[in-house]
Amino acid sequence: MKSSYTIPLAIVLGGIIVAIAVYVSMPKQQSTYSGNGNPALVRPVDVNDHILGNPAAKVMIVEYADFDCEYCKGFDDTLHQIVANEGASGDVAWVYREFPLTEIHPNAMKHAEAAECVAQVAGNDLFWKFADTLFANQPVDPSQYGTFAQQLGVPGTAFAACFSNASSTVDARILADRQNALAMGAQGTPFSVILVTGKPPVVIGGAYPYDAVKQLVDTALASQ
Repeated sequence: MKSSYTIPLAIVLGGIIVAIAVYVSMPKQQSTYSGNGNPALVRPVDVNDHILGNPAAKVMIVEYADFDCEYCKGFDDTLHQIVANEGASGDVAWVYREFPLTEIHPNAMKHAEAAECVAQVAGNDLFWKFADTLFANQPVDPSQYGTFAQQLGVPGTAFAACFSNASSTVDARILADRQNALAMGAQGTPFSVILVTGKPPVVIGGAYPYDAVKQLVDTALASQ
């Protein structure tokens, strides 16, 4: 009798071990919000920000992201859908701010500098196209910047001059964005806050799926 249970028991135990191994090996999106910061410290949106959508939108999603962040790449697609759908009436816009995780991504600062240089020499629309290109081609080698810029129609000479000089203005902007995220309690990317005039900021501490972001946006719009 005892031996009759040995094989089934071994199968069960084997299944449990395999399940645990699969669970442990699965990539997980950890929270990027410590809860110890203060989201109210978010810098107000102004004309110097990179805005996709209506600059006067009732609801602003301010995202702090890293171009080498895998989760940011997926969240980039999600926020494009949000702006295309929920922002079609002009009530929702997306603000991109730099949060290079230089501790784990050695090229993060260079990516941010390249994107800011595109914005500086070619404007807001090409900034967003360049940002999408960086995400689409992860991981990007800095030697590809010139090719991407040329493909998008960014003035090559002006871009090269901006990037090679790594102007103090460009770096100051990037570091100000990063410091603002850290002050709010961000622990990683993407880290976002939903802003509605007269309401406390709502934190999106990670790469939320489309339906979850839509629900938060709909709630924010309903509060108007």
